[in-house]
Amino acid sequence: MTATIALVDDDRNILTSVSIALQTEGFLTRVYSDGETALKALIENPPDLAIFDIKMPRMDGLELLRRLREKSQIPVIFLTSKDDALDEALGLAMGADDYIAKPFSQRLLIARIRAILRRAELAQAPEGTEPEESQGPLERGRLVMDPARHRVTWGGNAVTLTVTEFLILETLAQRPGIVRTRNQLMDAAYQDDIYVDDRTIDSHIKRVRRKFREVDSEFDAIETLYGAGYRFSEE
Repeated sequence: MTATIALVDDDRNILTSVSIALQTEGFLTRVYSDGETALKALIENPPDLAIFDIKMPRMDGLELLRRLREKSQIPVIFLTSKDDALDEALGLAMGADDYIAKPFSQRLLIARIRAILRRAELAQAPEGTEPEESQGPLERGRLVMDPARHRVTWGGNAVTLTVTEFLILETLAQRPGIVRTRNQLMDAAYQDDIYVDDRTIDSHIKRVRRKFREVDSEFDAIETLYGAGYRFSEE
């Protein structure tokens, strides 16, 4: 079935351009220019995924997400400005699935949408059933990753990662001890030749470390090799 994407942004240009891009890719779209109007519609007629701008008048994206999560667990992607690091962290802690910084590539947004919808579909599969072409859980010491259902635990404690963070960690954990360059991690996390700079990968690694240290203050399994890249150690 065709997925429905809800767009919530007070910038009409973004609503129009992103809506057209999504429709070209075969998605159905609904657009809302303010959070209050969107909230009622999202609850009464949930889409398959929603995209929220953080900075909006009357009701910003964070408040919209907070109130939406009281009623619904639909996947949400945040659109943020480059200086919204605190808002990004709050949004992810509140249950956002991923974030994309403005200005953004529409190809990147569409790739993230497809990845999140795929993982949402697999996560809803009944326990004990294995999706077609899925791989089993990846276990590395205290780390367990279930790619099919986008679940991560460390020492039995759940760790919530965005799709991008999951792909980066999965790439590192697949071959412990092997150094992955930033370019290799970019290739794993960003498809279709989408360009991101080195600092983007560094930022994701920093966030992943912080999330794991929330459940284990001594977490040090992701090592930095200056001038080379990163590697995962299961020791």
